[in-house]
Amino acid sequence: MATMLEGRRQTQPRSSPSGRETSLWSSGFGMKLEAITPFLGKYRPFVGRCCQTCTPKSWESLFHRSITDLGFCSVILVKEENTRFRGWLVRRLCYFLWSLEQHIPPCQDAPQKIVESTGVQNLLSGRVPGGAGEGQAPDLVKKEVQRILGHIQASPSPFLVRLFSWALLRFLNCLFLNVQLHKGQMKMVQKAAQAGSPLVLVSTHKTLLDGILLPFMLLSQGLGVLRVAWDSRTCSPALRVLLRKLGGLFLPPEANLSLDSSEGLLARAVVQAVIEQLLVSGQPLLIFLEEPPESPGPRLSALGQAWLGFVVQAVQVGIVPDALLVPVAVTYDLVPDALCDIYHASAPLGLWTGALAVLRSLWSHWGCSRRICSRVHLAQPFSLQEYIVSARSCWGSRQTLEQLLQPIVLGQCTAVPDTEKEQEWTPITGPLLALKEEDQLLVRRLSCHVLSASVGSAAVMSTAIMATLLLFKHQKLLGEFSWLTEEILLRGFDVGFSGQLRSLLKHSLSLLRAHVALLRIRQGDLLVVPRPGPGLTQLARLSAELLPVFLSEAVGACAVRGLLAGRVPPQGPWELQGILLLSQNELYRQILLLMHLLPQDLLLLKPCQSSYCYCQEVLDRLIQCGLLVAEETPGSRSACDTGRQRLSRKLLWKPSGDFTDSDSDDFEEAEGRYFRLSQQSHCPDFFLFLCRLLSPLLKAFAQAAAFLHQGQLPDTESGYTEQLFQFLQATAQEEGIFECADPKLAISAIWTFRDLGVLQQMPSPAGPRLHLSPTFASRENQQKLEQFIRQFICS
Repeated sequence: MATMLEGRRQTQPRSSPSGRETSLWSSGFGMKLEAITPFLGKYRPFVGRCCQTCTPKSWESLFHRSITDLGFCSVILVKEENTRFRGWLVRRLCYFLWSLEQHIPPCQDAPQKIVESTGVQNLLSGRVPGGAGEGQAPDLVKKEVQRILGHIQASPSPFLVRLFSWALLRFLNCLFLNVQLHKGQMKMVQKAAQAGSPLVLVSTHKTLLDGILLPFMLLSQGLGVLRVAWDSRTCSPALRVLLRKLGGLFLPPEANLSLDSSEGLLARAVVQAVIEQLLVSGQPLLIFLEEPPESPGPRLSALGQAWLGFVVQAVQVGIVPDALLVPVAVTYDLVPDALCDIYHASAPLGLWTGALAVLRSLWSHWGCSRRICSRVHLAQPFSLQEYIVSARSCWGSRQTLEQLLQPIVLGQCTAVPDTEKEQEWTPITGPLLALKEEDQLLVRRLSCHVLSASVGSAAVMSTAIMATLLLFKHQKLLGEFSWLTEEILLRGFDVGFSGQLRSLLKHSLSLLRAHVALLRIRQGDLLVVPRPGPGLTQLARLSAELLPVFLSEAVGACAVRGLLAGRVPPQGPWELQGILLLSQNELYRQILLLMHLLPQDLLLLKPCQSSYCYCQEVLDRLIQCGLLVAEETPGSRSACDTGRQRLSRKLLWKPSGDFTDSDSDDFEEAEGRYFRLSQQSHCPDFFLFLCRLLSPLLKAFAQAAAFLHQGQLPDTESGYTEQLFQFLQATAQEEGIFECADPKLAISAIWTFRDLGVLQQMPSPAGPRLHLSPTFASRENQQKLEQFIRQFICS
């Protein structure tokens, strides 16, 4: 697994063959990273437009073509010009003066307004059945309301906010080269804030630093103090006190109690009143809809869904006429190790632990050039009220994965049911259970929709491209890095870097220093070798950031691999595979099978997009990238011949997601359409590249199927996860493929097998335990499952 980094011979000194690796790291890594400018071509794509199907009015408003040309700025770059003063002393105190000039709006009588809200007053007066006011003294209930309110929030302290902003500005400048923000996106959000509707920022979650960086960014741009919804389980009591004074919100533990609990009713009413007061006062709110990457759980956050449910309920009852949702994505070159270790700690994060993590980060970056870059992306805001009205029309029937896929895996049938997959891994919390069933579905679909928009608009960093090239054994880094960057931009995604190509490669390699080794092989050339072992797992995690960019093509390539699996040898020449004709119906079927197998957390399909629409999108992408070419069979109409189509019998203006029985003729026509694999010289390597993007997950699933006859069942979910992870590690040691040895992949495999009916969860006195279902107790059916998964893997 070696990759060559070519250099200019006239600029590289001759070195002896026995030159040490340490000298290569310490010399020649001076970097010149510029502010983000166009990298290839004249323009960069402006990503993050809202959904035109669900929110067409929002898509047209809050956007103007001129904002795409405003360029980028670094939010941590504060100079003399950012203050009202000038002079040599101002240049030395500009951080302090800047923090003093930030406008922090006062928060007046908020606790009293919350107590006087309709929901809380109904409980206090006992007008709600089962409320906390029944049979209790009003003074005691008011004290309980004040206690719950003190757990949720506190009035932000202007002094602490300014002091923390000054300290954070110094910390970020020591840790980051830059924190880039598109000025056009910020102008879009500022224009939305001026419209009068409150802003609700819904963000991805890469690290604990997100909840500190985003409020700092909005404060620096004049949008006031951002109220952040934190997870109380990860913070100690002392840290919660500090975060409340900085504008943090915490969900009280009583809010997750049962629906008939008086304490649960009161806690949920107080939280609802807090959210209503925030929205009425126009304070921006930040909700994390994604669990941190190191968290052993579903990708969609249950806590984030609960907070979003409170916002939806406030808009539905008319407390505020509307709220604007802003999908947000924060990406980093590399998350600092000290901040990553916080999530591995069993105890909640305390003040001293957090301070120690900050000091460790500063110490590791002090005096060295390995500072990281970050990119904050603000997508186009959209109206929540408009989404609520239009989204209900996109709901259709759904079936479980067991109903969709198990008969096909066992060979009992071949037809794929014409319906969507229902897969919910995120547990439903008490606040969401308190809503009507229809509103619960609305919040879950909205959460998936917004998270898909946030992930789809995230910029790709240079370390993700470098990790992908190293992991997939590309030979020439300079040329391949440029090629992969261009492919990303051509697909409408943005990158979070710019500058000289050689400097970008050196910057990426310096950040990945712990996972790669540099060897000088001849004058001007370096050999980059990934270190075997767990470092490959880290490279696989970084390369997974490219998956949203190439996901459609990767699904299509693996589906084509599954279609060819039974016809040609896996190691057969590309020319032999290109002889076979692939019908469009067969491609549709294979794409649907793979779509159902892959977790919803990975695909993140928008609820307004049907499976057949996605199949057609995958097929179009394969044709556009040149992997598939249309093959005209004798006597069939040309694929590009639209003149002979009987347009009078079809409604061309039907919605793209409306696939009813009247559309069956369109799919019957697809029976006569055939494709071949292209014979262009670049196609075999690109096909293999796309298949390898999904190979860590698919190989983990296949190894989990092979482990069924070895696993000790029944067992708890955590116990069986540990068994499977140890098996993945042992297999990785034997085969040298460490990309699959990831605990999150083990959890995904177990949950997918549970939905597929391979594993069954049954109650027991000690808690729920996993059992092997009777259907897959036989070795024959286990092998059928493994063969079904392995057909999509390109070795």
